[in-house]
Amino acid sequence: MNETKKITIKRRKSVDIRKSNLQLIVNVAEERFSKYGYNATTISSIAEQAKLPKSNILYYFKTKEVLYKEVLMNILKIWLVDMEEMTADQHPSEALRRYILLKIKQSKEHANASRIFASELLHGAPFLQEKLETELKDQFAKTCQVFREWIAKQWMKPISPEHLLFLIWSSTQAYADYGIQSSILMGKTELDEDDFETGAELVTQIVLRGCGIKSL
Repeated sequence: MNETKKITIKRRKSVDIRKSNLQLIVNVAEERFSKYGYNATTISSIAEQAKLPKSNILYYFKTKEVLYKEVLMNILKIWLVDMEEMTADQHPSEALRRYILLKIKQSKEHANASRIFASELLHGAPFLQEKLETELKDQFAKTCQVFREWIAKQWMKPISPEHLLFLIWSSTQAYADYGIQSSILMGKTELDEDDFETGAELVTQIVLRGCGIKSL
């Protein structure tokens, strides 16, 4: 093996280790921020649970605040992409069904991050204010315009685009934000796959029928 190949392999390994460490740190941070809140979570406790030296955590994330913002941005990026995928040339019966399914899926796969996001909003969004006023607001306006174009094409009733999004967000994110409550009320330790599928279908049917959207 020549020297160039050796250097390339070494670099790839280094990149893989970096990605693996970053994902581990973010996953553990999500869990601890969700369980204990921002103030009660320390870099030391994250390092201990991740089984990494504290210096490793601080190498990737200079402060707890930087790591906390990364957790918030991860879930926000996912939500923004899900919204961006809806376009005016798609029929709402398919586009909204897909969007609701994605939102329910995110509640299942990123429950901790969703709960952290909700807690951040309940505390006045001190770390999210700028992103809410820029990236989320911009995408929100674009998605509302998509809904208005569907209305203009008479593909759906003349409902309020803004409140439709609020309705979808609250109903789908509830499966993460209030998952513990829902599990207790249903006599389970946690919601299972059938619960998420049933919830997604029910929310979809309510939204489509309420907006007067007919299947293609």
